[in-house]
Amino acid sequence: MTHSTQTAVVAGAAAPVRPLRIIIADDEAPARRRLCDLLEELQPAFPHVVVAEAENGEQALTAVSHGADILLLDINMPGMDGLEAARHLLRMENAPGVIFVTAYDQHALEAFEVQAVDYLLKPVRRERLLAALQRAKPLDAVKVESLPRGARRFFSVSERGRLILVPADDVIFFRAEQKYITVVTAAREYLIEDSLTRIDEEFGGRFLRIHRNCLARTDLIESFERDADADGEAQWVVTLRGRPDRLPVSRRQHAEVRALAKRVRE
Repeated sequence: MTHSTQTAVVAGAAAPVRPLRIIIADDEAPARRRLCDLLEELQPAFPHVVVAEAENGEQALTAVSHGADILLLDINMPGMDGLEAARHLLRMENAPGVIFVTAYDQHALEAFEVQAVDYLLKPVRRERLLAALQRAKPLDAVKVESLPRGARRFFSVSERGRLILVPADDVIFFRAEQKYITVVTAAREYLIEDSLTRIDEEFGGRFLRIHRNCLARTDLIESFERDADADGEAQWVVTLRGRPDRLPVSRRQHAEVRALAKRVRE
């Protein structure tokens, strides 16, 4: 859709008003068309341009990375749903204001926890949409510890101004280093600001705490054996299937890691 720039009268002179950039994310094409039609009806009162449409959260985040002011976001979508997409937006600078547009009312509390501007139920009325759009504003950045709980399918990485989504299924282990967490995958490593404790709680056994600064993927732990550290001191380590890494195991985790390694051998 292409919309012309509107003008506003300021102090007796016509001044250009930049149309706000809107992205529509919904997995159903008729729902996207319905929103486009409503927005077209609002054009005189609310100058805007629809810059992209998306069918799921991943597509929405990609579109947002090219710039947007407002994201009209469905919740139940395949792959990455709207709530997870909104959590990733909280980590971005200059993220758009989010207005959820959904057929279900049970997610309202979660929606406002991720700083949604509004929560609209389908079918959306024109006046209700206009009121939400007029209140829309960019998201405020928040620390990851304050985000809602719930296992993520992706970890968001901010790298040179870009948002990179790392699938949780690709993660082999996490290593805490000062204020950052190194996320290790088969392809490469990433840095995120997060908490090992939070990740441990969030994924409920999918990763095993082998040291106070390390979580390893449980199903990849292959062996538990003696080794020597850099000073020649004896230590216990785990090896991971298909990886050269030998990760130290802390004393307090010996029993749990040993039991897991024994089950793997059996």
